[in-house]
Amino acid sequence: MADREVDDALAHSFLADLPPEVVGRLRAEGERTDYPAGTTVYRANSDPRAALVVAGLLRVYLTSAEGRQVTVRYARPGDVLGIAVLVGGPASVGVDAVEPSGLFRISSRTLTAAARRDPRVSWAIAEELNRRLYEVLEQAAVNAFGSVRQRVAAHLLDLASTQRHPRDRLIARVSQQDLADAVGSVREVVARVLRDFRVAGIVATAADTVVILDAARLHAETAGPAGL
Repeated sequence: MADREVDDALAHSFLADLPPEVVGRLRAEGERTDYPAGTTVYRANSDPRAALVVAGLLRVYLTSAEGRQVTVRYARPGDVLGIAVLVGGPASVGVDAVEPSGLFRISSRTLTAAARRDPRVSWAIAEELNRRLYEVLEQAAVNAFGSVRQRVAAHLLDLASTQRHPRDRLIARVSQQDLADAVGSVREVVARVLRDFRVAGIVATAADTVVILDAARLHAETAGPAGL
């Protein structure tokens, strides 16, 4: 199962566009590692590493000097983490597993050496970096201009990801009023959004608590054109 998941993730990643001999070497040299929800996979300014997401959902975030966090990206199977740091060096971002996740480590040495000698590899990396830039811009647009539904989904994921709980449960402890204040809306509108998520089986709610039942579907709710 693990090998099939890795092969499937490779096939859906930008790595599939590399020359077959490069893909084969990366596949042979790599190693899969699985992480429980809540695990910090990469700490800010650590040594550059690259990895293919083969399972789960991971959050990439910046942390302020005061300890506040802002999400810049969510990574799902088929996404590759760490390409930017291979080019630019250590980054001031952290990566956490939002739900149980699997990563396939990619040899940084093999990939960078291939990029230096083969323009097809370097161009594929340039295209991937361009896609990641657009993804970060889209995340910023959701944070600033997204619909109430998008902003609620994003804020719940952020809260649950930073509030660690036992048994790998994703729980956001927040009142409807505080959630409304955080996303720039009113309690009645937020209550309707939460009800829709609850009916869809994405979350369960209790007093000042939102339990995320399906993080991937909640993340999907943040997608789409930003608007009011």
